[in-house]
Amino acid sequence: MSLSLSIAGKAQFVAYPALIAANFVNSSDVDSSILIEFIDDKTVDSESNAGVKLTTAEGKTLTEQAEILAYFAEKFPGVVPEQAKNEEWTKFALDKLYVKNFKELATDLEKLDAHLNFRSFVLGYNYTTADIAVWGVLRANALMGSILKNGVYTNVSRWYSLLADDKRFESAIEFMTKGLNELRKASKSAKTGGKKETHKANFEIDLPGAEQGKVVTRFPPEPSGYLHIGHAKAAILNEYFAHNYNGKLIIRFDDTNPTKEKVEFQDSIIEDLKLLGVKGDKVTYSSDYFDLMYDLAVKMIKNGDAYCDDTPQEKMREERMVGDASVRRNRSVEENLKIFTEEMKNGTEEGLKNCLRAKIDYTALNKALRDPVIYRCNLTPHHRTGTKWKIYPTYDFCVPVVDAEEGITHSLRTNEYRDRNPQYQWIQKALGLRSVEIWDFGRVNFVRTLLSKRKLQWFVDKKLVPNWDDPRFPTIRGVSRRGMTVEGLRNFIIAQGPSKNIINLDWSLIWALNKKVIDPIAPRFVAVLADNVVPVKLLNGPAEPYKEEKPKHKKNPEVGVKNVIYSSNLLIDQEDADLVEGEEITFMDWGNVIISKVVKEGDVVKSIEANLHLEGDFRKTTKKITWLADTKDKVDVELVDFDHLITKDKLEEEDNFEDFLTPETEFRTKAIADLNIRDLKEGDIIQFERKGYYRVDVPYSEGKPAILFTVPDGKTVSKYGSKK
Repeated sequence: MSLSLSIAGKAQFVAYPALIAANFVNSSDVDSSILIEFIDDKTVDSESNAGVKLTTAEGKTLTEQAEILAYFAEKFPGVVPEQAKNEEWTKFALDKLYVKNFKELATDLEKLDAHLNFRSFVLGYNYTTADIAVWGVLRANALMGSILKNGVYTNVSRWYSLLADDKRFESAIEFMTKGLNELRKASKSAKTGGKKETHKANFEIDLPGAEQGKVVTRFPPEPSGYLHIGHAKAAILNEYFAHNYNGKLIIRFDDTNPTKEKVEFQDSIIEDLKLLGVKGDKVTYSSDYFDLMYDLAVKMIKNGDAYCDDTPQEKMREERMVGDASVRRNRSVEENLKIFTEEMKNGTEEGLKNCLRAKIDYTALNKALRDPVIYRCNLTPHHRTGTKWKIYPTYDFCVPVVDAEEGITHSLRTNEYRDRNPQYQWIQKALGLRSVEIWDFGRVNFVRTLLSKRKLQWFVDKKLVPNWDDPRFPTIRGVSRRGMTVEGLRNFIIAQGPSKNIINLDWSLIWALNKKVIDPIAPRFVAVLADNVVPVKLLNGPAEPYKEEKPKHKKNPEVGVKNVIYSSNLLIDQEDADLVEGEEITFMDWGNVIISKVVKEGDVVKSIEANLHLEGDFRKTTKKITWLADTKDKVDVELVDFDHLITKDKLEEEDNFEDFLTPETEFRTKAIADLNIRDLKEGDIIQFERKGYYRVDVPYSEGKPAILFTVPDGKTVSKYGSKK
C-alpha cells in the first residue's frame, strides 16, 4: 500500500498529529510505508489551516487531520488503534487546543487535566488516535511548550511525559524539524545566493517595517517608584526585539513630573534593570529634551495647533466627557503665546491657572483626541534641572517627540495606550516629525495583586510593609527577595511574548517556571519544626555522633557536598511521629528503623525510642521521613511564608482596594535546621527536604536565627498558613 503525506513548513498550525500517526505506521511491521514530504505553503491546499495533505492508496486526497487520523485507524487498526468515542477528543484537540489565547487554553487544559486524573491514556488502556491528536496538538502549540512542563497541570504533564518517552512520538517531531531545516536552508540559499541570513526572532510576529541592524526600541520608565513585574515585561520585550534584530535599545527616564520623581527611584531602576539582565545601548532622559519640547510647543501655538486654557479642572473634564468646546479654544495666537512664554513659563499666578492643550477635535469619538493637555505648570524643583523650568510636558506630548528625535523605529507599549495611539501619531504629523511604528502588547496582571505605584506607595506609607522590596510586593526587588530568579522571570516573559491579550494570571504559573530553574541547583538540607518537635532515641545507635560527607544534590554532584551528622539522639517533626510500636519506617539517607516505644500525651507525641535496622529494605516501607541529629551543631531558623495583600482576584474600577485587604499576610514558624545552614549567605536558595524551597533573607549568626523566606513552587500549599 503506497501513501503520500505532505506537510507545510510554515502553516498556521503544524500538523503533528497526522505526522505522528504516519510515524506509527512507518515504525511498524505492516506491509506498507508512507512517503512524508515537507513542502512550501503555496503547494498545499489553502483550505487546510494545518497545511497537510494525504494522498491515499485509492488516490483520494484528504486535507483535514481528523479525516487523516480516522483513515490511518481504519487501514492500520493494529498500528494506529482507534477507540469508541475518541472522535470527541480528537475534535476537542483540533478545535480547542490549537488556539493561542491563554484564557481559552487554560479552561480547556483544566478540562483535560481533570479527565486524565487516574487515567494513563485519554481513552482505554493504550494509545488511541485521541492520544495522538491531543499530544500532537499540544506539541505543536508554541504557547503550550513552557506551560505543560511546569507542573501546573499535573495530570496533563504526567501523561504528556509518558507519551514523549515513546520514540514514535518525539522522533516524528525530530524528523520534521530536520526536514524543515533542510527545506529552509535550501530556500534561503536560493534567495541569498548561498549567503547566510541572520535569524530573525519574532515571538511569532513580524515587527512592521523592521530591518536587520536598523531596529531601535526604548524602555521609558518614570522614576516615580520601583520597577514591578509589569515593567519587567516591557523592558525584556524591548530588549529582545532590539537585540534580535541586531539593533539598539535606549533606556530613557521619562522624568517630566518633578512632583513624583526622585533620584532614589532613578537609581533603583538602573539597579533593577541590571538585575534583570537588561542592558541598554544608551541611557537618556526626557529632561534632556526640555528645550526642544518647549520650542515645539511654541511652534504648535504659532501653527494654531495648541491653545492655553484656564478652565477649572472639573469643568474641563466634564467638557471633554460630553464633547463640548472650551471657551478658550479660539484664543488668538498672540494671546496664547503670551500666556505660554511669559506667564506659564515663569510660573506666575496667571500662568498657574493655565495649561496648554493640543487643538485636535473636541467632538472626536476617541476621547483621547478631545484636545488633550500637553503642558502644565509645576513649581516643584526638578531632580535634574532644578528650578530652571516651571512648565513640563505631559507624557503624551513628550513620548512621540522624543521617540522621533532619538531615532526610535518601533514603540512597543501596552495596549492600555491604544486609544492614545492616534494622538501620538497626530502630534508627530502636526510637528512634521519622523513617524514611529507602534506595536501594542497586553499588560500582565496577576490575581490578588496591585501594580499601581500609587496603591503600592499607600502600603509603604501605612507601614503595612517595610519598603518597596517587601516579598509581598510585585516589584522586581520584592519577587527577587522572595526567591524569583532572573532566569525564571525572563523565561516567563519570553514564554508570554508580545501577546495582545490582557491576561489575569495566577502566580502559580511564574513560580512553576522559576522552580524549573532552581530545582536542579538548589542544595538539599534538613529542618524540623520546633513546635512539639519529637526527640528520638536510637537504642542501638552510634556511641558518639560522627560526620559523613554527602552530596548536597543527589542528581547534581556539581552542587557540592555537605556534612551530615549521625547520632543516637535525633529530632523529627510532630507530623511524622504518628507511629506505632513495631512499625518499620525509613530514615531518609540513613536506613530503616523499627519503632520500639512511643510516648504520648493526648494526641501529642512526646518521645520515641527505636532501633536501627539497616539491613531492612527501604522499598518495602511506606513512611520515609527526614530527621536531624540533636547535637550542639544544629541551627535555629525562622521560616517565613506570605499571603497576598488583597483578597479579591481582580479588582473592578469601582472597587476600593482598601476594602479588600488580607487581615494577615505574614506567617513565621520557628524551626531547627542542620549545621550546613551556618554557611549560607543572603540570597542563597535551598530546599529543605519534604518542606519546599527557601531563600535566605538573613544569614545565621551566633545567638540569632537564620531567617528564610518560602519560595513558591507553583503548586504547594504551605504548612505555615497560606497558599504559596
